[in-house]
Formats: sequence, C-alpha cells, structure tokens
Amino acid sequence: MSTIKQNYTRPLDFKHGRVDMTHGSGGRAMAQLIDELFVVAFDNEFLRQMNDQARFPVVSGRMVMSTDSHVVSPLFFPGGDIGCLSVHGTINDVAMSGARPLYLSAGFILEEGFPLADLKRIVESMARAARDAGVPIVTGDTKVVEQGKGDGVFITTTGIGVVPEGVNISGERARPGDKILVSGMLGDHGVAVMSLRENLTFHTSIESDTAALHGLVAAMVAAVPDIHVLRDPTRGGLATTLNEIARQSAVGMMLHEVKLPIREQVKAACEFLGLDPLYVANEGKLAAICAPEDAERLLQAMRAHPLGSDAAIVGEVIEDPHHFVQMETAFGGRRVVDWLTGEQLPRIC
Repeated sequence: MSTIKQNYTRPLDFKHGRVDMTHGSGGRAMAQLIDELFVVAFDNEFLRQMNDQARFPVVSGRMVMSTDSHVVSPLFFPGGDIGCLSVHGTINDVAMSGARPLYLSAGFILEEGFPLADLKRIVESMARAARDAGVPIVTGDTKVVEQGKGDGVFITTTGIGVVPEGVNISGERARPGDKILVSGMLGDHGVAVMSLRENLTFHTSIESDTAALHGLVAAMVAAVPDIHVLRDPTRGGLATTLNEIARQSAVGMMLHEVKLPIREQVKAACEFLGLDPLYVANEGKLAAICAPEDAERLLQAMRAHPLGSDAAIVGEVIEDPHHFVQMETAFGGRRVVDWLTGEQLPRIC
C-alpha cells in the first residue's frame, strides 16, 4: 500500500465516482486512491512509514498469526458490512488462541465499476472497527479486476498477536468430562445476511452479531487460565466447530437442545428456510471447552462481559471412538449432529 504523498489536480469523487482499472495500475490514480482513502481512514504511526511492509516492535512470548478472506454477499447487512466483518473475523481467529491481537494487514480485490461511495463506506467501517478494537491496520495491498470478474470487493485480512505465558488453548485439548460453553445467542449473523438475499428476502429485526471478541477472551483467560479450547463458530456454525474439535481431540460431544441459546426469530427463520440453526454462521460468538470444575467460574466471567451476557453451558465432552457430536433433543431423544454436507449458506462471511 506504499505511495509517496503528492498533490493531485482533482480530488476523488466519493459521491459519484467509480473504481476503474487505473486504480490498480500502480500509477498516479492508484496512489491517489491510497492517499485519499486508505491512508486517511487507517492512519497510524506504522502505516505512515509508507513502505511495502510495516515495521513494529517485537513483543516477547509466543506469536500467533491468522489470515482470512471475506466474500460476504450482500456487502452491507443489518448490523454490519464486509468492512467491520473483515476486521472482527481475523481479530477473533487470533484471539481464539488466548492471544492479544496486535496488528492487522488488509488486502483488497476491487471490481472495475464499483462505486467509490460504497468503497469509502466499507473502508471507514474497517477503520472504526480497528480503532474500537485497539488493533491497527498497518499495511495492505489493492488490486483491481475487470468488470464481471469480481463481485464488488473482496477483502483479505491477516492478524498477528501474542499469547500470554501459561496459556495453552488448542483444539486437541478437549477431554471427556469437560464442559462446553457458548458465549451467547447463536445464528444471528447468518439470519441477518440471509434476510437480504434476493431469492430469500424475508422480514426480520435480527442484526449480525459481528464483534471483536478479544476483550471477552482476556476476561475469560483471567478467570480460568487453563481453558482447554476456544473457537469462533463462523461458517458451518456451532455444529461444524464441535465436529472439528471432536476430531482434533479424538472425543465425542453431547449437546442439550434445551440449553442452547437461540432466539425465537432465528428459529422461525431457519424453520421457514429449512435450515438447522446449529449450522448457521456467527461472527461475534465463541465456543469454549474447559474442565468441569472450572465451568461455573468461566460462565460467570463470560456473563460479566457485555459480549457474553447470554452465555450458557450447553453440553459436555464424552468418550466416543467414533468422535460423534450428538444432541439430546427437547423431547428426550438423541440425534447425531453431523458434519455439514454440501454448501448450506454460500457467501455468508
């Protein structure tokens, strides 16, 4: 994202202008887009170096890094947009190791003809999300593809962070007897996005739960340093997340349907669409697994944080050579909560 600041004959028209191929050519137009949009929005001491890389202080401890590409459709949805989503998603991936996120990079693939007004709105949303989270965007890249070869804008963000001493949170640490917790209402993000799909449009007051979870994670780790597993159940929802962990840890899982926090509107929307809310994406929720003796203390720490006020203990880890995730239904029966087959919700995050 490096350029040298210079004077331009005419400022960008953010009201009526559109992205064109020159904005990705490496020339004056690209420099102007970077200077007048990205640098202004993301401004910080590291970005101001204006190099092809960011230099920042090295923090002692174990470093973690995560990268995520965001292709959500539509780009704007109730409660958020692709901009804040791209910041929150990568911050959360870093935080699920128990790490404190430190820095982000951002890469943009823009489609020729995309309105500059929408791009400005997205970039400013990213900037607010990064500032609110205290995690600056310190470097990035911009490319433009021909009209018809993209879908407005795709964003890839990469984050790095540092894990505190004594914290060892990983997907292979679930043990039989452990308790499974979630931080709040499930399925809000997926339903909010689906409500605007052209072929699915329906009315709902549900908004996306997109949020940066590192503050909640820090509070949880402070209360229970030996959390075994943390994971944010995004694509594929809680069901896919728990199946991944069950395979990593070579265990089974047992959920209790009556304990799962799901809004009635989400249940109704999923019933209308023929979906299971356990497979619907979340962007501001996490699942945690800890030793049974720590579960109540962890639950109270989660509920004391604004992003965990609806937290609940929803199940336990069990011995199972098949590594199945099962659920005890509200009617007293049991069913397997299997891996998602096919693509239930395309372009959801």
